[in-house]
Amino acid sequence: MSALLLIAHGSRDPRHAATVAALVEEVRAQRPGTEVATAYLDHCAPRIPQVVGRLADADAVAVPLLLNRAFHAKHDIPAALRAAGSGLPVADVLGPSPLLLTALDRRLAEAGLAVGSPAVRARTGVVLAAAGSSDPAADAATRAVAAEWRRTRGWATVEVAYASAAGPRVPDALAALRAAGARHTAVAPYLLAPGLLPDRIAAAADGADTVAAVLGATPELAALLLQRHDEALRATAATRALTA
Repeated sequence: MSALLLIAHGSRDPRHAATVAALVEEVRAQRPGTEVATAYLDHCAPRIPQVVGRLADADAVAVPLLLNRAFHAKHDIPAALRAAGSGLPVADVLGPSPLLLTALDRRLAEAGLAVGSPAVRARTGVVLAAAGSSDPAADAATRAVAAEWRRTRGWATVEVAYASAAGPRVPDALAALRAAGARHTAVAPYLLAPGLLPDRIAAAADGADTVAAVLGATPELAALLLQRHDEALRATAATRALTA
């Protein structure tokens, strides 16, 4: 059975590592017997060189705990693996995926919004509040997620806001929702774990009717990590078969 190396960014906020640990337990619960190891790019331990050595002989896949394909996915993780002397295949980032939309719905439902009601959705405008990136392609991917969430789930409208980088900010997006006629407003953090940016989003969302928690250790996120792992494993096997 192939091992899964979960690579997270890391944070000085202890809630980040606690959330990653809870997510790992959910992955293990969904696929008992799977070896799941965790490594961090920064702030937390263990780091990648401390972990990949014991996976060197295993049929393992590195899975980034990242929503978009921005700098960390394109440069930091491959560079860290190379520096550690690892040739592990690297899975794709998590977004976009319908599983992420379902996880966003789950968090809004837990915050008290009746997401199962088409009528409630039709009168609710949602702010998809992301970290933001200096990579235009990453921000474009987030906007595409917002458009897909509105199209497939029936929200009145979905606006994107960012906690860092360029705007719009959450208050701007809430104002846009009200201007578009939304009778109920909600803020859904498009972020994986608690920390500075989620706290910034929550503080800016005071005017919203509903504020959800971060994605965190949801069953959907765990299932998506396993899906990305399996996709990378199949791609690696196909490549090996072609070059054998």
